[in-house]
Amino acid sequence: MKKSLLIGLAAASVIALSACSAGASTTAPAETDALTPITVGVIPIVDTAPIWLGKEKGFFSDEGLDLTVQVTTGGAAAVPGVISGDYEFAFGNLVSVMVARDKGLDLRYVANGNSTAGTPDFGAVIVRGDSPITSAADLAGKTVSVNNLQNIGDTTIRQIVEDDGGDSSTIQFVEVGFPDAEAAVENSQVDAAWILAPFLNSAVANGARIISYNFSAFDTNLDIAGYFANGDTISNNPDLVTKFQTAMNKSLEYAQVHPDEVRQIVTTYTKMTADQLTDMVLPEFRVDFNGDAATKLGEAAVKFGTLSAKPDLSVMLP
Repeated sequence: MKKSLLIGLAAASVIALSACSAGASTTAPAETDALTPITVGVIPIVDTAPIWLGKEKGFFSDEGLDLTVQVTTGGAAAVPGVISGDYEFAFGNLVSVMVARDKGLDLRYVANGNSTAGTPDFGAVIVRGDSPITSAADLAGKTVSVNNLQNIGDTTIRQIVEDDGGDSSTIQFVEVGFPDAEAAVENSQVDAAWILAPFLNSAVANGARIISYNFSAFDTNLDIAGYFANGDTISNNPDLVTKFQTAMNKSLEYAQVHPDEVRQIVTTYTKMTADQLTDMVLPEFRVDFNGDAATKLGEAAVKFGTLSAKPDLSVMLP
């Protein structure tokens, strides 16, 4: 009996010491082990600043998530990653998800991403400083670059060209990534380019001229992009989705009221100068989607042949 008692006391002492050690530890491994790892695919542009900022501020770890941000070239490129399960969530513009759903893929938004800032905006169509192009209508018959074909860039550009009296069917759209768009314009590989901050700021600083802020010209309340997931993830892992939504919404709200921190975080995943940071127009960051503007976007995508049918926003948007 005495031997059993000693063994019991020794075991209790080990447990007590382990508990004290865990409580006193200042290292992260034990805490990190308790977090659920998630990977989110994003484009390295100003639009995605809130998620980088939210990671830095601990909003995701507060929800029990160990966030890895994976860089992609665009929403269309991120879709396969979400479908395959490589990403639990990804950042993509509304047309990217509309196109995916039009092809039968069950993708749905779980959180907003960014919205047009108005005029001036964080995205624009640019030309060389000496270009004869002076209006949206002048883009008719020209070569214009976008980061992804048949997406939100060419859809909004075609609409503003038609609104300005031009024939958008005569535009030749070519695919050029945002980091390379400035050089494509400067070297006359394209007549005009659609480009987003911070690359927009670099282009303008080097002499490019803005023709149109196509997002706000399309609709002053347009939501540009958000964070989407596979329908299976939303149905089978609602707790994970709720945690991500909570952290992402907190990140959006924080970014909206801390523009200086947004500008600073952009320097951690892009190349920016102090002057460009000061002059950079930031998107609006809001939690709620604007259904009317999204409906208008979907109708334009159908009109220009990007979609075969009007998207069901009641399912696509949260």
